[in-house]
Amino acid sequence: MPHITEPAREIPVAAEYDVLVCGAGPAGVAAALAAARAGARTGLVEVHGCLGGIWTAGLLAYFLDVNNKPGIMAELIAELEKRGARAHDSQGRPTCAFDVEEVKILLEERCQAAGVDIRLHTRLVAARVADGRLTHAIVEDKSGRRALAARAFVDCTGDGDLAARAGCGFDFGHPETGATQPFSLIALVGGIRKSEVRPFFREGDDTWAEPKERLRERMAAGGCDPSYGRPSLFPVREDFFILMSNHEYQFKGIRAEDLTAATLKARRELNDQINGLRAQGGVWQGIRLLATAEQIGVREGRRIHGRHTVTIDEMVAGVRHPDAVCRVHFGIDVHSTNPKAHKGIEATGHRTQPYDIPLRALIAKDIEGLLMAGRCISGDFLAHSSYRVTGNAVAMGEAAGRHAAAL
Repeated sequence: MPHITEPAREIPVAAEYDVLVCGAGPAGVAAALAAARAGARTGLVEVHGCLGGIWTAGLLAYFLDVNNKPGIMAELIAELEKRGARAHDSQGRPTCAFDVEEVKILLEERCQAAGVDIRLHTRLVAARVADGRLTHAIVEDKSGRRALAARAFVDCTGDGDLAARAGCGFDFGHPETGATQPFSLIALVGGIRKSEVRPFFREGDDTWAEPKERLRERMAAGGCDPSYGRPSLFPVREDFFILMSNHEYQFKGIRAEDLTAATLKARRELNDQINGLRAQGGVWQGIRLLATAEQIGVREGRRIHGRHTVTIDEMVAGVRHPDAVCRVHFGIDVHSTNPKAHKGIEATGHRTQPYDIPLRALIAKDIEGLLMAGRCISGDFLAHSSYRVTGNAVAMGEAAGRHAAAL
């Protein structure tokens, strides 16, 4: 591949913080809030035009493994309940689904109230390390290329972008094959009513299998057998749903070309699915795509080397740690890495118990001044498939932000 040489240039230091958080998904927002509330001058960098990551830019405002999470996670849920932004089933019981626009504005309000310096539309591009310590994150935005200095950093990019650019070691994909779990492009759907499509979504103590299979059959009958074998509708309001019905296999979330190709392919499939349902008439006659996510959902990126690695053996044993930041109740959830075998969830043969994530798994091994939170923490392939859900990401972010503020 040919190269060009870019001339050396001075990069202005646009701001100095006590704590800089890169990535404003669930983990990043929690990290920024915790650091700022602890009295640290806190910056928050986000490539998209909103806070919330997969909840908002990714449209999957579906909160998993939150019931035992106090602190910021409980605070956000309580406020969303108060604002009428949480879905409830026909018996009045709360579900895991929330209104994405309400989530966006709440996260902005909380961060602004805490004094977090929010930088949207800002992409992390490089890092500066001096004497084994991370000193600057280098970003680009409409104003150009700039450096942001901090005493401590928290990588909440999901893919471990800051840590990788700073030279940290990491693991990626299945340890034997290198395969990663598929992406999913999430959509918001309207024009159907919850009371009329009741057989096609889970409610209360229902099993997941039957409504998912009914929806798959209807999509297939419309001419588009979905790439995800367990397509899911999540009601948010009577006529407003989250749809997860897409898998993009054998792409890597740290390759720009893969992200582009997968997004284009996925959006085409979602349109075909909805058009096929609408063509069948009946309860589907008015169904419409309201939005597809601006960011395709990437389940798996770099797992940055930390001072401790969370493993499947710890999950099986239900290990406790004295420096635990949260207890994970979500089980192994590996989405098929081989669509020729099946298009659902892989069976692993392991029986797991609730287990702890220690603070040491959030502290980078290879350089000083860097923590991680969210799915890029230090863990193995199977453990990652469990702790990556957003209830745990928030708890990890809150712990990382608080620790970073004390450094």
